[in-house]
Amino acid sequence: MKFHLALCAALSGVTTFSIAAVSPEEAKQLGNELTSFGATKAGNAEGTIPAYEGGLTTAPADFKPDSGFWADPFKNEKPLFRIDASNADQYADKLSDGQKHLLKKNPETWYMDVYPSHRTAAYPQKVMEATVRNATTCNTYNDGLSIEPECRGGLPFPIPKTGNEVMWNQLLRYKNGPTATTTTSSNSWVIDSNGTITKAAEQATFEEFPYYQTDRDDRDPEMYARVFSLNKQPARRAGEVVGINDYLDPTKKPRRAWSYTPGQRRVKLAPEFAYDTPVASQGGVTLFDELQMFAGMQDRFDFKLVGKKEMYIPYNAYKFNFEADQMDQFSDHHANPKYERWELHRVYVVEATLKPGMRHVYSKRHYYLDEDTFGAGLYDAWDQEGNLYRSMFLSGVQLYDKQIPYAVKNVIYDFNKGMYGVINDGLKGGFKIPKEALPERQMNAEAIVSRITQR
Repeated sequence: MKFHLALCAALSGVTTFSIAAVSPEEAKQLGNELTSFGATKAGNAEGTIPAYEGGLTTAPADFKPDSGFWADPFKNEKPLFRIDASNADQYADKLSDGQKHLLKKNPETWYMDVYPSHRTAAYPQKVMEATVRNATTCNTYNDGLSIEPECRGGLPFPIPKTGNEVMWNQLLRYKNGPTATTTTSSNSWVIDSNGTITKAAEQATFEEFPYYQTDRDDRDPEMYARVFSLNKQPARRAGEVVGINDYLDPTKKPRRAWSYTPGQRRVKLAPEFAYDTPVASQGGVTLFDELQMFAGMQDRFDFKLVGKKEMYIPYNAYKFNFEADQMDQFSDHHANPKYERWELHRVYVVEATLKPGMRHVYSKRHYYLDEDTFGAGLYDAWDQEGNLYRSMFLSGVQLYDKQIPYAVKNVIYDFNKGMYGVINDGLKGGFKIPKEALPERQMNAEAIVSRITQR
């Protein structure tokens, strides 16, 4: 395949490959100075970020397997200190613009309790071996917009050199295991400027990554992600099903999105489920290309890797994900900070700037991606006038019995409208990891609709 692409490039006179794979000499850092997934193994000089020692793979005594809920291994820890409006300037270099804005806007009610940092990310051996392999073999092409199917099975770029590579790591991070993640009750909440709480949707969801299902012959090697959901609430949308399939070369095979409504009783393609189209099931507070921080194609923005720095990001948020009282997790203008947990971690900083001639509601975006998981913990976006528009915090946990760094529940703030949302809240139904992946014959849109709507 590499030869075929290179030949096409030579014949067309167009360079399709970007510089990606690192030299064998640089790759030797993996497993030595760097972890096998590319993070700095050592802690920081101050001792506030620990060295990586293999992650969290032991369950606490009160964990109930297959319950859908993961017990907090750090429930007895106390905050080291609190950041609030009175001392925010002291920590400004480790805060995002969104965090600073919330502290300034809500000086009496919002704060950040900072806890000891734990590098809990752990991966199956198979994934780590594939990641090490990818360091010297995985490439992007089409100016960073596409990657090769040979990268499947591991993080594509453990030693990233470009913003596109970091974002591909974010898109392809190991977060669903070898089968899928499901929930019977994923709730999206919208809280308006008056503090009124509205349940925008309650859904049964399914998400899998064929990118990591390399032992299955029936999967399309070009497809990297597949997700679908069944709406249960509100009543006017009950029975609706939406699905999204994403591919490694979106220039050749763009996102395939579809929808089903009981009134029409047929599946329709939904190409509008992309870019800056608002997500109706999330109350319009999010866009399709900011699902789980970023989703979809990278063609409308220039993604620049700024570097790495230390930031306070949501981490090991077991209380927020699994233990919070569902209605107590909301305050009038922000999530209830008593359920949030912040830790100091090293992050990759990526700045995305809208390309000339491209259309999007945002002009600029900042992503802060954890070095151990490549999941974006913090995200800020600015409107066309240069005003801070939205900020998002994605709270991760380690599913210690499954070796999955999992992050799905997030809080997004719309500063233009003075509202916020709590998205992918699984406090009611929890999350499950199926023992077996579904066969491909059950995964086309018509089969999915027939099965989950029982029509």
